[in-house]
Amino acid sequence: MLYQAELSRHERFLLRVYKKRFWFKEVKISISGIRGIYGKDFFPADIIKFCDGFSTLIKMDKCVIARDTRPSGIMISNIVSSVLLERGIDVYNLGMVPTPVAFREAKKIGAGIIITSSHNPIDWNGLKFILEGQGITEKELEIVKNERNLNRVKIGKEIFAKSDYISDAVHIIGKMNQSQQVTLDIGGGAAKYVAPQLLQKIGCQVITINDELELSSRGPDPTSDELTELVKKTKNIGFAFDLDSDRVVLVINGKKKSPDITLGLGVVKAINLGIKRFVLSLDSSLAIEKYIINHGGKVWRSKVGEANVIQMMIENNAEAGGEGSSGGFILKKFNMCRDGLLTSGLIASMINEKNIQKDIEFFESFSQIRDKISVESILHDSIITEMALRLQDKYEINQLDGIKISINENTWSLIRKSNTEDIIRVSTESNDKQLLEKIQKEMVSNVKSCYEEIK
Repeated sequence: MLYQAELSRHERFLLRVYKKRFWFKEVKISISGIRGIYGKDFFPADIIKFCDGFSTLIKMDKCVIARDTRPSGIMISNIVSSVLLERGIDVYNLGMVPTPVAFREAKKIGAGIIITSSHNPIDWNGLKFILEGQGITEKELEIVKNERNLNRVKIGKEIFAKSDYISDAVHIIGKMNQSQQVTLDIGGGAAKYVAPQLLQKIGCQVITINDELELSSRGPDPTSDELTELVKKTKNIGFAFDLDSDRVVLVINGKKKSPDITLGLGVVKAINLGIKRFVLSLDSSLAIEKYIINHGGKVWRSKVGEANVIQMMIENNAEAGGEGSSGGFILKKFNMCRDGLLTSGLIASMINEKNIQKDIEFFESFSQIRDKISVESILHDSIITEMALRLQDKYEINQLDGIKISINENTWSLIRKSNTEDIIRVSTESNDKQLLEKIQKEMVSNVKSCYEEIK
């Protein structure tokens, strides 16, 4: 692909005209999954191609498939199943279940495909690939994109499977000594059956809202929604899930907490379990890193993205980690993915402990602003490059993932391209709210001016 930085101004003008006048495919392909708007830039032919490529990576001729509640999910699931069966793969169909459930079962079987677009709008859908209990690597993604399966010597069989996820999770979480009322905002997603049962099994009194997708009062991403109904109906604590339940957001004391608080409390529980080695994505709160170090732990920072966090966890023998932007806590011994279901249970199990409020106050001593700016994917790299040139003489810059600008020991800003949407993300964190707002405004303004110059 030609990036915008390689094009002349005249060529960029022609590209803009082309994109406005003709259909231009913008399906997102990354280790986070393959995503697009079904029927517009994501078609059955794409599903067949990518599942065919993935089938060449399946060693045991077995594959779990699952889907979230998106309207196109059943159609895509049928296509995925047909391709795998025709390639001689036995399909273990879990039906509509959360992503963490599918990951756990795929670890037992060896491979999995989840039909989901996570927190993207409802008309989107996609494919998330799992090998040996974790998301695929960049090298494996190239095989998915380019390889074809010519070894078609038999037809596979389809098995409608069930999962032991709930009982396995209860074993990790343990039973509560004191019952707690919990309100769950399903968001019309796949957590509908699993989350209430899990929280009840550990001893919670559960109330659910937004059980049905078509009647849900909010959008698919709880991190960006105000969660007005959940805040109103939560007596003690509440949790909101995205459509496939890898994301979860906490509501407590009548307030929606930032997703970094979800990750932070997951880390608190992990430290209580004796875990000392953590990997945090580059955009996760500095307060969480400080908390870990203050409690005798060690932290590595990875590129943003679940697969990147997990790969660094494996490389450094870290036992837990996650992404603050999504409330995505990962407990490696249980699941090699962000697990909103398990995290909700872990937090609920310790919410009555006397030091929890103090821990929350520590995490909230730092504040973070996250903005996203609509930018065509083809322009992302050139804008990031230009931003680095603008800022390199003024600030210390880390280019592990986009550009992370160190303002002082308690303040940073991160500018990076999204792997799943046509946006550039700008995040700033500080324990000084006035400085926080100043720096975020400066960075957003810089990105927008770069965009105007380049487009």
